Amino acid sequence: MSKLHLIDHPMIQHKLTIMRSKETGSKDFRELLNEISLLMGYEITRDVPLDEVEIETPMGAMVAHRVKGRKLAIVPILRAGLGMVDGLLTLVPVAKVGHIGLYRNEETHEPVVYYCKLPFDIQDRLVILTDPMLATGGSASDAISMLKEKGCTNIRLMCLVSAPEGIKKVQTDHPDVDIYTAAIDDHLNQDAYIVPGLGDAGDRIFGTK
Repeated sequence: MSKLHLIDHPMIQHKLTIMRSKETGSKDFRELLNEISLLMGYEITRDVPLDEVEIETPMGAMVAHRVKGRKLAIVPILRAGLGMVDGLLTLVPVAKVGHIGLYRNEETHEPVVYYCKLPFDIQDRLVILTDPMLATGGSASDAISMLKEKGCTNIRLMCLVSAPEGIKKVQTDHPDVDIYTAAIDDHLNQDAYIVPGLGDAGDRIFGTK
């Protein structure tokens, strides 16, 4: 079974509380999501391997550590997942970025694929799949399947707020993919929105309804 990592650092919880408020506008919402994504990035890359290298400091020679050759790819699920990319790129500027376009059918609540563009060597990279809301888990599960079809074997799912239903879906469909989230909320309502959640993340990021 995949591991569920709850990243509940006090600063993340503080920023998330502000994001949840319906009084928070799009500008502040975007900035806070960017900040939280950067903070979560520290945890999701915590076990990236290091190599020893010899360098010269102004005071002399030493053996230091540098991230090993393993490559990183960030793949947002469009469109809300885009809000988490800049924070991760601040942490890992050399990461490649792919895009998977999915939208939810409002009647069936099932994801519909409309776009997929990935780095040519995606199968050789550690892939961080981003989506602020893990609700039913349908979009995330389908996106993971698409990545696996491209040969990816090292995938991590990074979400801001998750529902138990979505966590169960991803863990059932993809027991080899770890989930990183800043909050686990109570349930989904009849429209498949997370409660208490924070509303539609895409609308709040981009100022649309």
